[in-house]
Amino acid sequence: MKESVVRRKSYEFALRIVKAYKFLCFEQREYVLSKQMLRSGTAIGALIREAQYGQSPPDFIHKLSIALKEASETQYWLELLKDSEFIDEKVFISINEDCLELIKLLTSSIKTCKRNLVK
Repeated sequence: MKESVVRRKSYEFALRIVKAYKFLCFEQREYVLSKQMLRSGTAIGALIREAQYGQSPPDFIHKLSIALKEASETQYWLELLKDSEFIDEKVFISINEDCLELIKLLTSSIKTCKRNLVK
């Protein structure tokens, strides 16, 4: 079975989030915001994996929609970490671009699935 782009990118994003979490904990001594970022940032890929085995097309869409919410939440924590100066602008831009790409991929997938349901 061919692996989907969104599945691969969400896994790579989760790895980046884990590395950022380690940096924030060990180098910056920041534990609260980074833990929130870790939870939502790694949940995206887990939900995408779960969606692959959805019980029905609406269940698949529902799981992807939750993944989209988690991506949006991750973006919030990243913005907060940047604005509170725990991560610099360069790091923020790099990770945020990946997050935005996931948001776009998930949004497109959800729209396509919904459109296919109506046919």
